[in-house]
Amino acid sequence: MKIGMCMFLWTTHIGPEHESLLAAIKETGFDGVEIPVFEGTPAHFQKTAKMLDRIGLERTAVSAMGDPAMNLISADPTTRKAGLDFMDWALECTAALGATQISGPLHSTLGQFSGEGPTEAEIGHFHETQRQLGDLAAGHGVVVGLEALNRFECYLVNTMDALCGHVRKINHPNITAMYDTFHANIEETDPIGALTRNIDVISHIHISENDRGAPGRGNIPWAETFEAIAQTGYDDWLTIEAFGRGLPDLAAATKVWRDFADSPEQVYREGYAHIRACMEKVGLNAQ
Repeated sequence: MKIGMCMFLWTTHIGPEHESLLAAIKETGFDGVEIPVFEGTPAHFQKTAKMLDRIGLERTAVSAMGDPAMNLISADPTTRKAGLDFMDWALECTAALGATQISGPLHSTLGQFSGEGPTEAEIGHFHETQRQLGDLAAGHGVVVGLEALNRFECYLVNTMDALCGHVRKINHPNITAMYDTFHANIEETDPIGALTRNIDVISHIHISENDRGAPGRGNIPWAETFEAIAQTGYDDWLTIEAFGRGLPDLAAATKVWRDFADSPEQVYREGYAHIRACMEKVGLNAQ
C-alpha cells in the first residue's frame, strides 16, 4: 500500500518553488504525491520527475477538463476530438512525469450541465471516446482512473455502480475507475458496498473527508472503509485529496468558500497520521 498527497491543496502547476514543500511531505512519511496536469510541456514534467526522484517521492497524476470546447461526450465530433487531443497531451506529460496512473473526471466537462441526465447518444460517445482514450493511454504506458463525481459537479456518472458498469462495457485494460470517499459520501446509499462490489475495476482511491478538509475530522466511516479496503485485497495508492482557498479558480470550481483546517500542513500531517492509524487497525502494511 502506498500513501499519497494530492498537490491540489497548493497548486495546479508544480515547479521548483515547491521543492521544500515536497521535501516536507516526504519527511512526514508519504510515499508519493499526485501531480496536477493542466498546463506545461512534457519537458517541464520531466524536470519535475527529476526533482521528485531527488526527493524520493513516487507519483501519480490528476487532471480534469473544464472547457466545454473539449467535451468527450459532445454531439460535435470536433469537440470530442479536441478532448482527445487534450488527453493525449496529458498522457504524454504523465509519462514524462514518470507516472503510470492518471485519475480524475476524464470522461466529460467538469461543471457543465444539460439540465437532464445523460442521453443515450452521450453514453454512446462516452464509450467510444473512452475506448479511443484507452488506446492512447496504452501507447503512453499509462492507466486512466475515471472518477464518479457528485451531482453538483457532473451529470454523466454520479455513482460507482454507474461508472463501473460503463467501465466494464468499455472493456479496455487502460480504462479503470477510481473511488473517492467524498463523492461516495454524497451519492452512495451504501458507500462501503459501492467500493467492495466494484473493486475489480478500481485502480485508485482518494481519501477525502466529507468537507474536503483534514481526513479524520469529519463523518466519513473510516473504520468501515479501511476494513473494506483490507478485505478486498486492494494494494495500491491511498491518496489524500483536500482543498483550500489558496487557488481562487480551483476553490470556485470545487465550491470551497471557507477554510477547512488551520493550515495545509495540518491537513497533510494529520491526514497521514490518520491513514496510518486506520491501516494499522485492519492490518494493512505501508510500502
